Order: sequence, then structure tokens, then C-alpha cells
Amino acid sequence: MTVPAALQADADVIVVGAGPAGSATAFYLAQAGLDVLLLEKTTFPREKVCGDGLTPRAVKQLMNMGIDFDAPGWVRNKGLRVVGGGHRFDLDWPQLERFPDFGLVRTRQDFDEILADNAVKAGVRLMQGVTVTGPVLDDRSGHIVGVTTKDGATFRSRLVVAADGNSTRLALAMGLHKREDRPMGVAVRTYYTSPRHDDDYLEIWLELWDEETLLPGYGWVFGVGDGTANVGLGLLNTSDHFNKVDYRDLLRRWTKNMPAEWGFTEENMTAPIRGAALPMAFNRQPHYTRGLVLVGDSGGAINPFNGEGIAYAMETGEIAAEVIARALKAPGRAEQERILRTYPKTLKDAYGGYFTLGRLFVEAIGKPGLMSFGVRHGLPHPRLMRFALKLLGNLTDRRGDASDRIINALSKVAPRA
Repeated sequence: MTVPAALQADADVIVVGAGPAGSATAFYLAQAGLDVLLLEKTTFPREKVCGDGLTPRAVKQLMNMGIDFDAPGWVRNKGLRVVGGGHRFDLDWPQLERFPDFGLVRTRQDFDEILADNAVKAGVRLMQGVTVTGPVLDDRSGHIVGVTTKDGATFRSRLVVAADGNSTRLALAMGLHKREDRPMGVAVRTYYTSPRHDDDYLEIWLELWDEETLLPGYGWVFGVGDGTANVGLGLLNTSDHFNKVDYRDLLRRWTKNMPAEWGFTEENMTAPIRGAALPMAFNRQPHYTRGLVLVGDSGGAINPFNGEGIAYAMETGEIAAEVIARALKAPGRAEQERILRTYPKTLKDAYGGYFTLGRLFVEAIGKPGLMSFGVRHGLPHPRLMRFALKLLGNLTDRRGDASDRIINALSKVAPRA
């Protein structure tokens, strides 16, 4: 649909999708004094497929937005418990200046609603049950100047942010397709009534077997604190077996081998097994084109090392909001466009080298021999595992210890593709 450029805007910025990326973007835009319309296709509360675990990197973002995680429903954890190769040990989150030394668990059933409500308190106008179907384009420049919805409504704005997840109709409609040279993951999870609901550590299992084949990925057991545990697994497409595995059946087979007292049985399952795709390492680019800004999963902002997406959703939202606010306050369309075009480079400067390292990592563990060697020979060395925790979690200080400096140097010299 095309419209004349002179039509009055309904908001300075329309943000499509009220997940962590959209709500964070909207929050920071509102704090910058912009009029923001946040459109969400579902109604809260609503379920999302996720492990529900939040690393210190994600907690830092919640702190920045003033989220009260001392309120009921938040479960703190001290670190990561790693199981594999006959070993089982606890790794505390590192002591860093940039990030807190604890993680959290909160189900997506209400986590996203908490962030959306926080954005509303900052002045954002939230509309739920609004399904965006496509862009409204300026008939001269081809820039997006609004969106159409399933019920026939049209909303106009000076800029549009796509925070509509992996499927991102807006990005596809604007000609932004997935890059096939980037890894893709899949995650499946369910909930069990279990004594494992209360745990000081997020627990991951590094060995996922499909009969005789060791798969690239990991399983998890995250206590939710309400009598249930979130149990799931994530796999990467770097294995030849990626399209041959029945992931739901694999989860059932994996949990059957768990201790009986944990209660991971069909009768204790409180939710169906659900799955979701994990777009990684900036698999959709550029992150800005013709008035459309991509944040979170819509731009593939998921860490390929560990499948973490929530922290990067909120971080890219904050970065996007800073660029957008600066652009929309600049004099003249040409200067605004120049500033907006800096956004993709800003993202690559922040994450590009690290994501490149992650792509190399997932290619390596896609080879069963290397995966098995790493599990057997890496886990018995606590110092190496503490280094791995920092690397895989992207948890370093800019001027930290030797491990921080190594990780930061590697990220700096790696290509920012």
C-alpha cells in the first residue's frame, strides 16, 4: 500500500511486537520524549517458548529499565551447573563490574507483560490484539511510513521498528530475507511438576544423544520456583542430523533417563511440548532500510554460543532507541537518514566479531568427534570451564582479568560480518 508523504502520523515511532525487544525499544524511545505506539498481535498474558532463564547480561538490562525483580515470582540463581562426560559441577556467575553476579528465572507467561507494562508507565501507548499485516510505503521514496492491520486499520508514523520475531512479516515485506550462511537453532521445552523447581543454579546437560549420535546442543533443567521446572533442549543446524530429528520425541526420551524422583513423566507434565526457531548471529540484514529498524529476533540477534536471545533483544532495543531518538531530533530528512544508517554498523561493532566467533564454534561442535572430545577433556578442568562460561555467556569486563582480555581481543579481531 502506498500513501502520500504528507499524511499526518499517528505516532513518532510504531513498534511492532511487544516481546522483550519491542518493549525495551519502546521504553527507551518514550524516555527520550518520543510518541510511541506499541502493537502486539496477542493479548497478555501469553505463552512464549523459552527456557525462562536470564543470565547476568539480561539482568543488567532489567536493572537499566527499573524492573523490580525483588517482587514475588522472580527466582534468583548463583550460576550454571554443567553436566556431561561423567562430570557434574557448579560454576558461579563471574564477579564483574559491568554485570551483576546473579541470574534470574521468570516464565514468559508474564515476563513479557511486565516489560510491556513498564513501557506503558514510561508513556508508551500499547495496543493488544492487533495483527500487523504489512507496511505502508511512501509513494515517492519507498520508505515505510506506517503499517496495515488484519482488521483493516492503518497506523502511520515517522519510523517503524520490527520487533515481530523470527517470522517478521515486516522485514520480509521490505525484502529482507534470512542469510543462509548463519546458524539456526531450534528449542523445545515443557514444564513438569517436580522437586527440581527450587535450585540455586541453572542446570545444563552437554550430551544429547540420538541413539548413537552425539548432537550439537544441550538440554536444560531450570527451576521456576512455583513447584514446576522448565525442561527442554536446544539443537543447532550444523549437524547432518538436524532435519532428521523428532525434537519432541528426543525430549521425551531424554527425560525418561532422568532420576525417577525428579518426576519428569507424562503425568507430571503441566504444559504441552512446544518448539521455536532460534535465528542466530544476525541472520537477517541490514538492520536498517528505508525507514524500518530491526531489533531482537527479527534481526537474528541471538547468541550462537548459547542460544540466549532475551538479553540481546533488550540490548538491541536500547541501541536502536538511542539512534532513532538522535535521528528524529536532527534537522532535515537527509541528516536523519544519515544517522539511521549508522545503526547496522553500531550493532556490528558491538556484536559482530563475537558472533563470528560463535559461528565458528557452532560449526566445530557440529562435528560429533570434536563435540565429544570437548566434553570429555574440557569439563574436568575448572579453570577452562570458568573461561568457557565467560566466553559462551559473553560476560566480560572491558579491562578485566586475563580471560576477559583474551575474549575481548578475539572478538575485536574477528570479522564483523
